Amino acid sequence: MTQFFAWLGASSIALVAELGRIALLFWETLLWTFRPPYRLRLFFRQMEFIGVYSLFVVVLTSLFTGMVLALQTYYAFRLFSAESLVGATVALSMTRELGPVITALMVTGRAGSAIAAEIGTMRVTEQVDALEVMAVNPVQYLAVPRIIAGLVMLPLLTAISDFVGMVGGYLVGVRMLGINGGIFMNKVYELVELSDIYNGLVKAAVFGVILTLVGCYKGFMTHGGAEGVGRSTTDSVVLSSILILSSDYVLTALMM
Repeated sequence: MTQFFAWLGASSIALVAELGRIALLFWETLLWTFRPPYRLRLFFRQMEFIGVYSLFVVVLTSLFTGMVLALQTYYAFRLFSAESLVGATVALSMTRELGPVITALMVTGRAGSAIAAEIGTMRVTEQVDALEVMAVNPVQYLAVPRIIAGLVMLPLLTAISDFVGMVGGYLVGVRMLGINGGIFMNKVYELVELSDIYNGLVKAAVFGVILTLVGCYKGFMTHGGAEGVGRSTTDSVVLSSILILSSDYVLTALMM
């Protein structure tokens, strides 16, 4: 029993210390964001990498999420003769929760892991040290463009995810299950408010900062050669996913 509490205490201290280091990296990133030189080319390159290259997987997962959600809610609502609410349920679920969360998790697996691997490789091959020797701040050169790109691109990807998810729900609900298309869309217009969409986009922006910040942090903390790069990549995905889901609860509670 004593060993268990010792392990629990050590793990808690290590977690708090790591979160503190991530917060310090975020603060340093904020400070360097508004200081020249402004490397717009790096920023647009990261926007392409994080946003454009993630578009296919986001669209695919959102489409099937909307289709499955419509299918499941239809058979549940049919028990209460409330099939007309399927469209509104899909729309609210996508805009409030599923759109931002699924988009963030997909981008974490595709781009967040790549960020950790790229910076981690630069760390173990001493390229980060070379930047410091050349009087280039590694945080400004490597972290700032990626974090700003995540902040900008995740809400855009989420907006696309919301739309595609609702299209998938419409295809299943109207074309396959026979719900009246006019009633389907009318309930969406009646029950979905702009605040639902805005709240989802705010969540997406926070998630974008989290996944890029954690990826950069794990990259900078990499050590141990190729094995260390793999370990940092895995840790980046796991930690980002945990923080995204936990912050989703906090943001939902604040926005209620």
